[in-house]
Amino acid sequence: MRFDKTRNLYRLSLLLLLLGGTTAYAEPYLAVQEGFKCSQCHVNPTGGGLRNVFGNAYAQAQLAANRVDVGDSAWTGMIGQFLAIGGNFRADLTETDVPNNPRTNDFQVEQGRVYFNFGVIPNRLSIYFDELFAPGGASNREAYVRYQFNNEWSIKGGQMYLPFGFRLQDDSSFVRQVSEISMSTPDNGVEVSWETGPWSTQFAISNGTAGGPETDTGKQYSLQGSYVQRNWRAGLAANFNDRSVGDRSVVGLFGGLKTGPVAWLTELDFIDDKSLTGGTGNSGRKMVAGFIEGNWRMRQGHNLKITFDQYDPDRDVSHDGQSRISAVYEYTPIQYLQLRFGYRHYDGIAQNDFQNRRLAFVELHGFF
Repeated sequence: MRFDKTRNLYRLSLLLLLLGGTTAYAEPYLAVQEGFKCSQCHVNPTGGGLRNVFGNAYAQAQLAANRVDVGDSAWTGMIGQFLAIGGNFRADLTETDVPNNPRTNDFQVEQGRVYFNFGVIPNRLSIYFDELFAPGGASNREAYVRYQFNNEWSIKGGQMYLPFGFRLQDDSSFVRQVSEISMSTPDNGVEVSWETGPWSTQFAISNGTAGGPETDTGKQYSLQGSYVQRNWRAGLAANFNDRSVGDRSVVGLFGGLKTGPVAWLTELDFIDDKSLTGGTGNSGRKMVAGFIEGNWRMRQGHNLKITFDQYDPDRDVSHDGQSRISAVYEYTPIQYLQLRFGYRHYDGIAQNDFQNRRLAFVELHGFF
C-alpha cells in the first residue's frame, strides 16, 4: 500500500510538470530559474545529494530534451516502503595547457557516488548515507540521522556537508576552494534547520577539523539564511572555525536573479585566516573570493553556462589576484544522462605558470 502511494505521488508530480509546473533540481541555477528552495527536490534542505520523488519526476519531465517513455516503470528513487536510493557518476576527458609545460590530456573518473536514505519512520525519522566509490577507494562523505519535528523544524547529527552559500557542482570554483566549505570537506556535528514560507535557515556546530589540523580541539560554527522569491533570492552565510593554529572566519553574501530565460547566480566571500602569514602586522591574511554566473536555457535539455570567478589571496598585497572564465554547454538528451563540454581560462600572476593554464573537457554525467 505504501509503495502504491509513492507511485501515485510520482505520477501526480510528473503530470503537474508535464502540464507546465516546474521546480528546482540538481544545480542552484535551476532553483533560481524556477523560484523554489532546494528542499523542493532534494532530501537535504541545503540541496545536493539524494533527490526526492518530485525531483526524480522533474528530471524526466523538464530536464531532458527528449523523454524516453517507460510507462509505469519510471524511476522514483523508492525501493519498497522505507528505502530511497540515488547516485551520480561523472567521467571526463580533460586537456590541460600550462604555459612552458607539455600539454596533457587524460581520461578520468571524476566522481562515482551512491546515496541511501532509510525512512525508518516516514516523514519523521531517517538515516542518510552518501558514499563516494570513485575515484580511488570507497569513502563516506555523509552519514547522519535526521529527525523532522514538523513541516518547519528538523535536526540532524553525524557527518555532513556544512551549510554555506551555493552548493555548486564545481568544487574547483574559488568560492568553494577558498572558503574551504564544499562537498569535499564534510565535518562531524549537529545541524538545526528551519524552513518556513520563503525562509530557509540552518545552524550547525561541528568539530572544526575540516581544512585544519586533526589535533584541533575547537569547534566550527556555521550559520546560513536565505530568502527565496519567484524571480530572485538573497542569502547570508557565516562560518567561524576555532583552530589551534589560528582562528578562521568566513562571511558570504549570495543571491540569484531570473531575467527571462537566463538565471544569474553570484556569491562573494570574505575570509579572515589568522593561521596564515601576511596582512598588516603579520596578523593573518584577509582574502576575497567571488563569482558571477549566467545560465541560459536555450530550450529544454540545452543550457549554456558562463562563469567569471575572482580571487584576491591577500587584500594587503597588490597585483596578486587570480581570475577564471568558464564556458560550459550542457546537453541532456534523455532523462538521467547529460553531456557537458567546457573550457576554462585561468589568469594569475605572470611568474606562476599554473595560474595561467587553459583547460578543456568533455564530461559524461549519469545520475538517478
